[in-house]
Amino acid sequence: MASLATRPSSPRFGPRRWAALALGRARGGAGPDAVLGLTLAAALCVLTFVTSGGATDGTNLAANTWAQIVLVLLGAGLVIAAARVCARGRAWGGAALGCFGALAALTLLSISWSVQPDNSWLDANLTLSYLAAFAGGIALARMVPERWVAMVGAIALLSLVVSGYALLAKVFPATIAPDQSVLGARLSVPFGYWNAVGLMAALGLPVCVWLGARRGGHPVLRALSVPAISVLVVALLLSYSRGALAAAVIGLGCWFVLVPLRLRGVLVLALGAAGGGVAVLWALGSPGLTSNGQSLPSQTAAGHAFGLVLVVMLVVLFAAGLAAAFGADRARVSELHRRRIGGALLAALACVPVVAVIALSASTRGFTGEISHAWSQLTGTDVGAGAGTGAGRLLAAGNLHATYWSEGVKVGEHALLKGVGGLGYGTASLRYSKNQDVAAHAHSFVIETFADFGLIGLALTVALLVAWAVAAARALGLRRPSLIWLRSRGRTSAGEPVPERAGERGGLLTLLAVVIVFGLHSAIDWTWFIPGLAVPALVCAGWLAGRGPLGEPVGRKPRPDQESAGGRVPASSPRGWAAAAGRAFVAAPGQAAAFAAIAAIALIGAWTIWQPLRSTEADAAALTALSAGHPASALADARSAAALDPLSPEPLIYESTIYGSVGDTGAALRALEADVALQPDNYQTWFQLGSYEAQARRPQQALAAVHAALRLFPYNFAALHLLATLSSA
Repeated sequence: MASLATRPSSPRFGPRRWAALALGRARGGAGPDAVLGLTLAAALCVLTFVTSGGATDGTNLAANTWAQIVLVLLGAGLVIAAARVCARGRAWGGAALGCFGALAALTLLSISWSVQPDNSWLDANLTLSYLAAFAGGIALARMVPERWVAMVGAIALLSLVVSGYALLAKVFPATIAPDQSVLGARLSVPFGYWNAVGLMAALGLPVCVWLGARRGGHPVLRALSVPAISVLVVALLLSYSRGALAAAVIGLGCWFVLVPLRLRGVLVLALGAAGGGVAVLWALGSPGLTSNGQSLPSQTAAGHAFGLVLVVMLVVLFAAGLAAAFGADRARVSELHRRRIGGALLAALACVPVVAVIALSASTRGFTGEISHAWSQLTGTDVGAGAGTGAGRLLAAGNLHATYWSEGVKVGEHALLKGVGGLGYGTASLRYSKNQDVAAHAHSFVIETFADFGLIGLALTVALLVAWAVAAARALGLRRPSLIWLRSRGRTSAGEPVPERAGERGGLLTLLAVVIVFGLHSAIDWTWFIPGLAVPALVCAGWLAGRGPLGEPVGRKPRPDQESAGGRVPASSPRGWAAAAGRAFVAAPGQAAAFAAIAAIALIGAWTIWQPLRSTEADAAALTALSAGHPASALADARSAAALDPLSPEPLIYESTIYGSVGDTGAALRALEADVALQPDNYQTWFQLGSYEAQARRPQQALAAVHAALRLFPYNFAALHLLATLSSA
């Protein structure tokens, strides 16, 4: 009894022991990886759900402003912390960071020549936040290079949580997505954009394959990767996103070519894909899940049945994953046989294009005819949205993207050197549009960069890509480790094996696959403007750029012993922080000045990001005051909105409305004329002026303004209708 009474407080079962196990101190530091990974995953999930209310883009102020401010402040804080606590070392990734900064500066400068400068301001804010995310990834890689597992795990959790939530919207449509019938049968929650859901699932596939194929880790955790892969496969296929599917296939292909875990990876991927494929086939046979225009009760009934299918699938795949994980640990395959099997898999993969060539040659059009037909379907501007919205679109080639690309090239040729300004494509492309479909983005990062920033933007983008590729290749290379690093691992020569490097290299190659998937998809869609997708990929890219050679991690510098009795104040107290900051400034005034400059830039950037939102809130207050019958207060709010965002045409339009409500027609007209002078290349300002002139019964002035609007947007229905009305009058 005495022994039982004392057992809970023994070192084995006491609270301190459990806390040590939770933090991973008893198992080689796995706890800090878990804590950092969960923290990163939680932060990225919050960012995704906060910024994805509806079809998110770069102009969604309510969703993006505060997220951008937090990103800028966090990025600056991480950079300062890395410079303060890291050991001295080369500035790995500095060239890529400089090129990214130059691209952000170009975005800011483009406000001066933009066709819609208020949108260019928003684009500059977004690019600044992305720069902070990239810099934060570099800083994390320098401070905690040994925590690369946390970065990989965070991407896996993010992708799984978002994809699982998208599937739950199918299972419980009345609770999670009551407007799903409006959005269509394709998975679109939480982004409101199906291609974004598909891309999120594609980002997680290489990561989950690596988590299941790695040789370390508990078998149960590796077994969980099989049902996780199935969830991602179901979300990817039910989004009907061809671009995301192609990016996922290419990213996985790169992973299998580069990472020497092919046998384990094929087993894990095959199990997960098979289970996910069965669930997708079941869903395709249920109209309530995969057909448009279904009633909410029909969707609910089909969704509940689909939920049972998913639960059974997950249980079965978890059991299969356990068997595969324990079987892989017990199986002993010689290095020779492993290489032969791996070579056979690569050979089978290489045979795929050969089979495709044979199949194309045997078709009725012939090899060159099939290629020409597919190319015309992919790039033809007269194909339209013939792919439909059902599952058959996965095998179709036609869409509207080619139309957007063609218009983007024309916009770029119109302003070849410097483009039309950040986010100017949506306005400048209207003069080349042949229908009423208005696209805010070119659905291609490359095309939009050419349209918005011309050849200068393309040159900076290429420089950024090259600088990042060099930095990432340095981290992923086979460079011989330094003698200091080897000695820290208990080794004396470079010929001795260093297992830590092999494991980390596989993890970094997995992060590379994530970046490749995002980059490929951004080349054919506008997902670059969705922070929930772009920020995780940028943090991964920053980690690869800032890691440096595997044998030479920067890491944190050793902490000096704190003096307590020699007159120094303990560093944990506020006075200690102040004393430490003072000593740091005296010891390195240049570094302290650099920290102050970074902090100042971050604060100024955060304040700048905030102003458009304040202006929008002032506009809303003006409308509220005008509706309440207080024109003086409404006018004051409109003028405040114009002062906060002098680049936006909205406050001037509100001022004109307010002046018109009190009968001051001259002031109302002057406000609209000032609006035209502010954005003369925006058809909306001319159309507003023409509408006012028509209401004021000045048909000649109205016709001139409407003709100017139609020159900028020839197929605008409202302007054509107003022109017909004025002509008949």
